[in-house]
Amino acid sequence: MNNTLAFRRCGILFVLSAPSGAGKTTLRDALKQTPDFVYSVSATTRPPRPGEIPSQDYHFVSDAEFDRMITEGELLEYATVHGKHRYGTLRTSILHHIKEGVDVLVDIDTQGAAQIRSSTDPLIRDALVDVFIMPPNLEELRRRLERRGTENAAQIEARLKSAAREMRCWRDYRYTLISGSMEEDLVKFRAIMRAERYLSRRLYFPDLPTNKPE
Repeated sequence: MNNTLAFRRCGILFVLSAPSGAGKTTLRDALKQTPDFVYSVSATTRPPRPGEIPSQDYHFVSDAEFDRMITEGELLEYATVHGKHRYGTLRTSILHHIKEGVDVLVDIDTQGAAQIRSSTDPLIRDALVDVFIMPPNLEELRRRLERRGTENAAQIEARLKSAAREMRCWRDYRYTLISGSMEEDLVKFRAIMRAERYLSRRLYFPDLPTNKPE
């Protein structure tokens, strides 16, 4: 007879933020190679880019639909990015997965992370684990932006100014990682995921009634 206790837990909401060019997208894509969590697909008012798949990369919606989602409380957080298009995280999807014990990964900017951090929903507050990816310095961030070749000089300068503002928010996050190589960042983030999944306060044992969550 196997008398080993098995635990259960609610899902964890992993929130990942970083200045543009700091390696957030690369880290996110590497994390998605191991399907031990659900990646939250954001809603956005911007049009699809070549190769993007609706409902897989983003939920593409009109401005009117986005307004409706805000009014009806369907968004956990939302923001206007670079003064143009809006992005938001779907509340119902996040809560569904957390209640089912499934971890969720969200990558958003510091403004969106602050909104989630200020949520009054006890389930969200208990599930939240926010992580900031800090570039080693602004010069290294400049080199990364120049190396990827997707912005002109003026756009790079604008992103660096934005990055300097975002980097001041690092103390608001539970964890801060100094970005190195993609492999190093992946190892560090995975270590956080493993540790958070075994926090005693997150666990309960169905076979021990006194340990079941309220």
